[in-house]
Amino acid sequence: MENNGSYTHGGDRIAAALKVHGVSCVFTLCGGHISPILTGCKAQGLRVVDCRHEATAVFAADAVSRLTGSVGVAAVTAGPGLTNTITALKNAQLAQSPVVIFAGAVPTVLRGRGALQDVDQRALVSPHTKLFTRVRRLSELAPAIEHAFAVACEGVRGPVVIECPVDLLYPEELVKQWYVDAAGKGESIQDRMLRSYLHRHFNKMFAGGRDDSEPRSRVVSVPLPSHSSVTSAAATIAKAERPVMVIGSQALAIAGEAERIAEAVSRLGIPVYLSGTARGLLGREHPLQMHHARRKALRESDCVILAGVPCDFRLDYGRHVRRSAKLIAANRSAAEARMNRRPAIAAIGDAGRFLQQLAGNSPVVLKRWHEWIASLRERDLERETEINNRVCAQGNLVNAIRFFRELDKAAGDSAIIVADGGDFVASASYIVHPRGPLAWLDPGAFGTLGVGAGFALGAATARPGSEIWVLFGDGAFGYGLAELDTFVRHHIPVIAVVGNDASWSQIARDQVRFLKDDVGTVLGRTDYHAVAEGFGAAGLLVKRDEQTCGALAAARETARSGRPVLMNVWLDKSDFREGSLSM
Repeated sequence: MENNGSYTHGGDRIAAALKVHGVSCVFTLCGGHISPILTGCKAQGLRVVDCRHEATAVFAADAVSRLTGSVGVAAVTAGPGLTNTITALKNAQLAQSPVVIFAGAVPTVLRGRGALQDVDQRALVSPHTKLFTRVRRLSELAPAIEHAFAVACEGVRGPVVIECPVDLLYPEELVKQWYVDAAGKGESIQDRMLRSYLHRHFNKMFAGGRDDSEPRSRVVSVPLPSHSSVTSAAATIAKAERPVMVIGSQALAIAGEAERIAEAVSRLGIPVYLSGTARGLLGREHPLQMHHARRKALRESDCVILAGVPCDFRLDYGRHVRRSAKLIAANRSAAEARMNRRPAIAAIGDAGRFLQQLAGNSPVVLKRWHEWIASLRERDLERETEINNRVCAQGNLVNAIRFFRELDKAAGDSAIIVADGGDFVASASYIVHPRGPLAWLDPGAFGTLGVGAGFALGAATARPGSEIWVLFGDGAFGYGLAELDTFVRHHIPVIAVVGNDASWSQIARDQVRFLKDDVGTVLGRTDYHAVAEGFGAAGLLVKRDEQTCGALAAARETARSGRPVLMNVWLDKSDFREGSLSM
């Protein structure tokens, strides 16, 4: 990258460093503290996507990291700009997404003196990041970015925050004038001491900052499981009669190896359940992939392989795996590998590489487990029959199961599905099949609502030209509704689907059953399609089953023309799923 001999300000330095690290897009919500970062990025040819909420910017950066395996980047202003990101930061931390956030901050000399938006940002966000680093001198910017990118990607990946005081970002001469004005022209001892202090402080801030040398990036090695753990796992699996594998998002941390990981899974011949970003790893239909009755399969299995999956609430803290089963846990995190259940074999390292190494140590053994696989497939078919029976249910509005069946048929072969909601989205997960690897995005372990708009923005920038569907529950859509404006302004033609049953149904179902009261769970049949049109997007209203196919076709055609579109789907009430109460 050429810097043409000099940088105008600190924002230029940040942009140059980002370019060296392969960053092409920065997500943001503007603020005076970070304006030089945004103008610097634009000058360097980086795309700047400004959102309507800071959390959306971080969710978008998170999606980029999940889909590409590289670092997603966001920039937010000081104080409330950063505090607005905490939920998204925590979501990225639990999803192990490498994200770097640039946070604006008050001038270095005014910290703790009541300046606008002054707050101890380190104390607020450090628990939710791998690293919080505060830049104090202009010369520290490029090294801080190099270190932040390395930390975000090494070992157990996660978010990093770089705090950039405003007086390190603006042009040196302008900052110098600020300091001169702040020092005043008084001749008292105190005035002269203040001028002397500010002069020394300014010189320290910009000392060495005129060095225009190229910023650097650092190669981060992939943590590999030990050879002994791989060979022990292969030997254990070879003795198993009913093995089952569960693969989670962490296994695809190296996104570019998705195809090789899929080949390894096929070679191993073990029936598999996929979760999180790993959904779609084996395509839409694969003889080894099972979709239903996972709990029962785990309880019957004599050998369970967890690849990037901890024994948290989703596996009932390990109780889904019977005590007599051999448990093999492959995970970058030793703590997660041993969470709630000590495995017989802990392969500490990248779970995707573990699967590839395991396949290299194992013969093709698909026929050996033919009867076990056939029994699991039979259960899958039984559950699919139950679901199909619900398609026939008649009501006054749209049958959600029937709608998802039609959506699954209509979506393109390269479609990316973003899921944001409770009941509506959880129902979709049973029926809508991701088209391929890295084509499904959901919140992950934190169960965060409000990810949809940001994930869709990130997906659109990471995979330009892709058909992007974002499935919203009507409750979750409240968090991201204003981002329709962002889609329109930045020409991002997503297809948004709002499942409108006028309720926080996933919560209401148990609340009414146990407490006999729906307080706080009732919504309205809002005209979301009209709201979309108000923002400049297209809006479609679907109130009956017979309107579904035409509306899906119209939505795809509108998106292909370059315009975002929202489908407001009025749903019948459903008891397809149980409630959400989880302990």
